[in-house]
Amino acid sequence: MKLEDFSFNLPKSLISFYPYYLRSHCRLMIVNGETSNISHKRFFNIIDDIHSGDLIVLNNTKVIPARCIGYKKNGVQVECLVEKIVKHDKMLVSFKNSKKIQIGSHLFFGNNLQIKSSIIAQKNDFFEILFQDNKHSASNIINNIGTVPLPPYIKRCVNKSDVKLYQTVYSKKTGSVAAPTAGLHFDVPLLEQLNKKGIDIEYLTLHIGSGTFKPIRTINIKEHIIHSEVVSISSSLIKKIKSCKLKGGRVIAVGTSTLRALESVYHSTSWKNITDFKGETKIFIYPGYQHNIVDALITNFHFPKSTLIMLVASFLGYKNTMHAYHEAIKRKYRFFSYGDAMYITYNKMAPYEVISS
Repeated sequence: MKLEDFSFNLPKSLISFYPYYLRSHCRLMIVNGETSNISHKRFFNIIDDIHSGDLIVLNNTKVIPARCIGYKKNGVQVECLVEKIVKHDKMLVSFKNSKKIQIGSHLFFGNNLQIKSSIIAQKNDFFEILFQDNKHSASNIINNIGTVPLPPYIKRCVNKSDVKLYQTVYSKKTGSVAAPTAGLHFDVPLLEQLNKKGIDIEYLTLHIGSGTFKPIRTINIKEHIIHSEVVSISSSLIKKIKSCKLKGGRVIAVGTSTLRALESVYHSTSWKNITDFKGETKIFIYPGYQHNIVDALITNFHFPKSTLIMLVASFLGYKNTMHAYHEAIKRKYRFFSYGDAMYITYNKMAPYEVISS
């Protein structure tokens, strides 16, 4: 299976650089994985396609203000993207000009550059920074000096709407450097309506890293090494999933991050023993993968040649996916993080589909 199989031409005019102010009013494409039928609605209409007894699972990760500006001793500005807070005084970051960064050098942050840090180690594409500030933790420092880490293709300044709308209304556990974008379409009234309909809503946590934007550079996609992400799933959620399936309900994952987390726990001892799952996942899901938990997936329209469109193709079927994407382009849907949404049901024949390059 080749990378080029997941290529398509996307007009720049369809890339969404700004969010919907009314979250649930974005457009929604519904694709039936078994029949290939496509219909078009608004996101708030999704309540018509989710039924009492179904279980919706959302990722409650919270985006940190991960984009920071530091300065070298000579006054040169350095842009940092925080990948994760390692300890109370340490964080892992990437730099735009990483080739010029030396281990042992210092960076200064804050309005008066009073916050001093040292670059103490390099770990693959990331650098470990140690803050020399006894009064404040790394987390507090980032909250004070950082800004919203908009996706790298959005080359504009952060505005007030981004601070609110590049965060789900149910975000709780701090740690992501990218939003679980399928969840951005839910607002409080819609969640309340789903609850009133008898639909169970539960949460897990997967902290999305910058690797979600990392391009695949191998011709054969199976040779790609995917990034790792931190996952936390409670035993009570595992119980609810198993109970829902036994009663004939459907498990609906909101976002590819949620689906990855659920498949990760399925392959762990926590699934069998019904215990809390905490760890990292490197699961790479692409066509041919047999899905085990999720019956329907809510997701956005993703980049060509990305790991995310490959996951969608593994779930919906390759032919269904590419057809749906071409239909989305034809009907001028908005793409990527701030774009429109898809609601897709599992195609049980997808793992057996032959893709000819």
